[in-house]
Amino acid sequence: MNDLAASAAAMPIELDDIDQGIIALLRDDGRMSYRAIARQLDITENKVRARVRRMEESDTMRVVAVTDIEAAGYDMLLAIGVRVEGRSPEEVARDMAAIPEVFSVNVVVGAHDLEILVVARDQAALDELISVQLGGMPGVRRLTPALALDVLKNQPDWVPFHAA
Repeated sequence: MNDLAASAAAMPIELDDIDQGIIALLRDDGRMSYRAIARQLDITENKVRARVRRMEESDTMRVVAVTDIEAAGYDMLLAIGVRVEGRSPEEVARDMAAIPEVFSVNVVVGAHDLEILVVARDQAALDELISVQLGGMPGVRRLTPALALDVLKNQPDWVPFHAA
């Protein structure tokens, strides 16, 4: 991609009613075909294709697959506060991010240096994750886990869209 195309791709675009309609339909069903979207919005399939491409190239929209953690066999969800000592929080965060069961890592300011979200299949897997993998990691001083008893909202597709 040349410099002109790269800068054009990063420029924000105005979203009209058609764009908003496409986004709304894809939020409901990310696998909806362009033909089905075109029928719903009473426009041509080519117009849908061009609009989606334009929104993706401008980084306005991205269609991604999201895994349902329960359907994937993970019965436990935990938020864990991490205190770091002897290493930088960023180094520890990078190491934690490499663990498959860790799906969110944030360097924070407050009671902890890091906050992570993890999943575990069962109690034995949780014990291994906390005691061995996370607790044994160089630089980890203290872990403060909080087990989710009931997930009231988990909305990985949320983005702050405002109509133009």
